[in-house]
Amino acid sequence: MQFFKSLSPKTVGVSAAVITVAIWTSFIIIGRASASHTLTPFDISFLRFIGAALVLFPLGWWMGRGGKLKGWLGLSPLAFRATARIGLVGGLGFGILIYTGFFFAPAAHGSVLTPGSLPLWTTLFSVWLLGERVTAARAFSLALIMGGGLLVGGSSLMLAFSGGDVWKGDLLFIGASMCWSLYSVLVRRERLDAVKATIAIVVFAFFVYVPAYAVLALTGLVHSRLATAPASEIVFQMLFQGVGSVAISGITFNKMVEYFGPVRTTMFTALVPGGSALGAVYFLGEPLSWNLWTGLALVTAGIVFGLRALRRDAVNRVAVEPRLTPR
Repeated sequence: MQFFKSLSPKTVGVSAAVITVAIWTSFIIIGRASASHTLTPFDISFLRFIGAALVLFPLGWWMGRGGKLKGWLGLSPLAFRATARIGLVGGLGFGILIYTGFFFAPAAHGSVLTPGSLPLWTTLFSVWLLGERVTAARAFSLALIMGGGLLVGGSSLMLAFSGGDVWKGDLLFIGASMCWSLYSVLVRRERLDAVKATIAIVVFAFFVYVPAYAVLALTGLVHSRLATAPASEIVFQMLFQGVGSVAISGITFNKMVEYFGPVRTTMFTALVPGGSALGAVYFLGEPLSWNLWTGLALVTAGIVFGLRALRRDAVNRVAVEPRLTPR
């Protein structure tokens, strides 16, 4: 944390944005590629939380040592209620829903419906929990995002009548996006430190999910492939999903929330849908139909337009506030 304090807030915010976008783009492509390998989505979630715990538990213990911070179990820097609140949506909810979604739907669908729809859900939760107002320009940007999502998800729902399963993945992607949006707004509302919030969701997910899943897998109540998966696949998932997408991008994402706010933060994910969709074409050989291209274009345009609207709002507030200050 001393490292972050030595840098300017702008440097931290912009650097965090670059790292987060890079990891999130890779996350979509790798998540879809993982569906064709050995592990199940619940196995990947299991390894995700173990990998993150190996890195963040020592840090959580160090932050709470000597009674400096009264957290949960001596590992989470936050009290149990706060740990459970953000851990349920930002840890368990997001991880399980998005990994399962990749087993039903292409990466391009995940690109549009998860990072692409974050501004929509974040705005709605911000209105509800933070009392933010939605201007006409922001409403238009959200309409573009909704239109793009409907183009992608609507076609999958139509295919459901012919026995297709892609719509299941689409709904799971939307649920994952809602979980992460709610998490980012809660972090903002509670003014949580980036490192503390990331450690808290890992502590909650680890102690709730890992032992429960281990028991269910050992007793055969759930199907697990951990025993038959190659060691290389297990190690890779622990490192990328746990260390990369949780520990590193979890902290950098929260640093973005601290500097830019929850709505502006999700606007910076404009590069993720396009980058991951094109990456899926190049690395996974996935086709992009006309509705996917159009939906992707609408979502990206909505995010960019929304970001410009937020900048105009900020400029207008700066221009108006001095005149409202009594002399």
